[in-house]
Amino acid sequence: MANHKKHTNLERRNNDNFAPNEIAILGTNCGIISDLVHKVSQELSKYKLAYFDASHAKDVKENKVAEFTFHHEGNLQITTSGNVNKFQQRLDFAQFDYLFINGNHYQGAKQILILDEAKEASVLKRLEQLDRIQFVIKLTKDTEYFDFLVEKYPQIKNSTCYTIDEVDKITNHIHNLIQEKIAPIKGLVLVGGKSTRMGQDKSELNYFGKPQKEFAKELLENNNLETYYSVHALSEKEDEISDKFLNLGPFGGICSAFQKDPNSAWFVLATDVPFINDDIIQLVLKHRNTSKVATAIKGKNKEFVEPLITIYEPKAYPILLQYLAQGYSCPRKVLINSDVEIVEIDDDFIRNINTLEEFEVAKKEINND
Repeated sequence: MANHKKHTNLERRNNDNFAPNEIAILGTNCGIISDLVHKVSQELSKYKLAYFDASHAKDVKENKVAEFTFHHEGNLQITTSGNVNKFQQRLDFAQFDYLFINGNHYQGAKQILILDEAKEASVLKRLEQLDRIQFVIKLTKDTEYFDFLVEKYPQIKNSTCYTIDEVDKITNHIHNLIQEKIAPIKGLVLVGGKSTRMGQDKSELNYFGKPQKEFAKELLENNNLETYYSVHALSEKEDEISDKFLNLGPFGGICSAFQKDPNSAWFVLATDVPFINDDIIQLVLKHRNTSKVATAIKGKNKEFVEPLITIYEPKAYPILLQYLAQGYSCPRKVLINSDVEIVEIDDDFIRNINTLEEFEVAKKEINND
């Protein structure tokens, strides 16, 4: 009898235990770990970093009211009640490029082991947790590897090793670990629109001797992006992604692409902006900021960004769904209220073509160039 599957088998984001990319630091006292995290974080300030630690307070009264204290310059202090729950933490940490974990308290999917003779017993207790050591840090040059470590992990002596004062080298190694997990980019050409003002499908209009959807797809493919059409109707075609979030327009198309592949960033391109060319695609790719939610174009004289000429990072997906949960399906609203890298270009390049008259004018202009 075939196994009955109760739930749809959805593609999942590649998470570690608590975050998309994490490292636990263990093997010495909490003060040294915290100090190292803060020194390294200062050097890596272009990234969004978080530190996951445990309170050392003996007794804590449960808060009857959760307090959120905002500072006008942007700091937020939260005091509330709650237990560690990996599903909640993954939501909380989804926006961060790297999570440092105090490994004396919580287990990380990857580890940095600090060799401290005074903490041998503590390391022995956590020996099973050291299954993916990225590198070793010695408190002094002559700190020896513990015998039980070498016995359990014979390769450990070949691991990269630094001393605690080599902060630049440690920082550089962590920088490389962050870079390793940067998402690849795929392309998404939006063709599912209703085109009511145009009276015909805008994605089929011919400006360059072929339907505009093909031209847009080639723009992205010429920049080595595996590219798909976002389509309204159910489709079995390999290069089409059907809307799973129905009647939400482009917002639903973007969410459907993330549902298909939540581990890639998506370069979203509309078909009603025929003046977008290869130079602009390359400009957006060049300015891509993976620490932000998205990298978007804005006309120099426009107030808001263009949500449909934008690279959405994987961290955008949970945010889009949170807006949807509040009853909003406008990608521009998400971008305006999120941390976004903005690339300014001349307004002319982002003219929307919505009517037949505009189409005729645009086609003449393109053919005269």
